[in-house]
Amino acid sequence: VQLQASGGGLVQAGDSLRLSCSASGNIFIMGWYRQGPGKQRELVTTFTNGGSTNYADFAKGRFTISRDNVGNTVYLQMNSLQPEDTAVYYCKAKGSGTLPALYWGQGTLVTVSS
Repeated sequence: VQLQASGGGLVQAGDSLRLSCSASGNIFIMGWYRQGPGKQRELVTTFTNGGSTNYADFAKGRFTISRDNVGNTVYLQMNSLQPEDTAVYYCKAKGSGTLPALYWGQGTLVTVSS
């Protein structure tokens, strides 16, 4: 099982970035989290059990999660980035079964300058 996040970088306020999370193995990518400097990891957006999406308030209207089922890749389109969006962004996945294992990608750093 491998979970690989990519696409981070240094951008200016107002710019956009698209993050990618690719998975190999029989796992389901659930969504994205982030951890800013000196902060706890927090939810950005996830897919719900019903197939819809759930966004943190700060992500609503600016961030969009999407999935490429063929390649088992999930994307996070981030628009109108602000300095407070600076964080390491992680994707999270789960395995199959009654008590599925949880997996975290290695994280990709997004830095937004003012």
